Amino acid sequence: MTQAPQDDASLLPPDHVITIFGADGSLARRELLPALWHLAKEGFMPADFRVVGVGLKDMTTEDFVEFAGRAVDAFSSTDLTSPQWEEFTAKMVYVGHKFEPGATDQVAEAVRSARSALSEDARLLFHLAVPPTMFVPITNAIGESGLAGDARAIYEKPYGSDAGSSRELNRSVHEIFHESQVFRIDHFLGQETVQNILVLRFANGMFEPVWDRNHIDHVQIQVLEEIDIETRAGFYEPMGALKDMLVTHLFQVLSIVAMEPPSSINSKALIAEKTKVFQAMLPLEAQDVVRGQYGGYRDTEGVSKESGTETFIACRLFIDNWRWAGIPFYLRTGKALKQTATRVTLAFKKPPRKMFDSMPQDGFGHDHLTLELGRNEGIAVSFLAKKPGPTISLGPARMEFHYDSFESELIGPYERLILDALMGDRTLFTSAEGVERAWEAVAKTLENPPELHEYERGSWGPPEADALIEPHEWHLPTARPGTTDKAED
Repeated sequence: MTQAPQDDASLLPPDHVITIFGADGSLARRELLPALWHLAKEGFMPADFRVVGVGLKDMTTEDFVEFAGRAVDAFSSTDLTSPQWEEFTAKMVYVGHKFEPGATDQVAEAVRSARSALSEDARLLFHLAVPPTMFVPITNAIGESGLAGDARAIYEKPYGSDAGSSRELNRSVHEIFHESQVFRIDHFLGQETVQNILVLRFANGMFEPVWDRNHIDHVQIQVLEEIDIETRAGFYEPMGALKDMLVTHLFQVLSIVAMEPPSSINSKALIAEKTKVFQAMLPLEAQDVVRGQYGGYRDTEGVSKESGTETFIACRLFIDNWRWAGIPFYLRTGKALKQTATRVTLAFKKPPRKMFDSMPQDGFGHDHLTLELGRNEGIAVSFLAKKPGPTISLGPARMEFHYDSFESELIGPYERLILDALMGDRTLFTSAEGVERAWEAVAKTLENPPELHEYERGSWGPPEADALIEPHEWHLPTARPGTTDKAED
């Protein structure tokens, strides 16, 4: 959660060599290279730095600079004709390299050369934007090269594929790096509204006293996507929605929503409280999980005709601690759905007595706090109010806050998390124990997956997910006033 004012160089990261493994891949093109450029343009990068790109493609540094330019042009609205861009790309170098046993000298030499151009005190940051199968070989190569020292390493999700592989991965990584050097990244935790959950709860006396089982009826966390798997069958087939989204993004958001107040807002205290949430999760049972697959998924190139991979998953989860005992957390995520939305909804309990005849009896109704985490980031409170007139007639009312012009459009989740890693701030990253406990919570589902239900493209998923949440209803996206967003009644 680093905040680095541009007018205070003492709060900027120290000089760094940033090495990106997988620098020629999709993630680097769409997220990492634009993010580094945005940080440089906004004045958040170290006073001096170097970027070492490592990839499988046979490219020169000039080719890599062109690749980066196309990436920024496609995924950023900034002007590449400025002198800043020339200065930024002058700090880049590329190494085409296949990781094989003993073949690490070329990358190590490039990193050492880049460091010598700065100073021997320059820090090293390794970003592993590669398939999880490459985590251990690359980590071992860093160790063999003697560059681990006080370096830091960012690992992309998924961090393992089950509890056993996660533990084994942590064991291997900890042979080279201390836990304090490890940054397991989940870009959802870099979103403004996710971080603002902490501020909303712990800086406002009106919210924290009612953030518990005595006042909240249930909690919903949803990540809904209109897009299908597109051309990512090779990645998605062995993963599915549970491994790709539920045990990573949704569980991480849940840990912030459900955590106890930390002793202070620092990485050690916050990570400790998030880990306690994972420790208190009850294992998911078969009756608490609905799996779905959109029609036509098996016709996608690279997908088996008998595929049992879920593209949708919904679950009912309980946290067995004093604050949340007995309160259901409903989570769902899926692809090829009706609308894209990422939101957290806290539904408050109804008053003990129905004092007004016009109060709604059923349905989602009123009394809920919604945090929009995707497009149109913001916070909304819905409640009942008296309609104007001589009689007491109630109608829905809503108060909203949005981030439309609250921050620079260039500083997004990846920018924020990369900056935190450069500063050594682990607040918004996950711990080894937390990741392992998350996998343990879904172990039964992985071992014996529930029935797979087909659902139509452009729907809200299989109807069985609606039955899972009964007598409640999923809180569906609604149109914002003054926008052209789709609306759902």
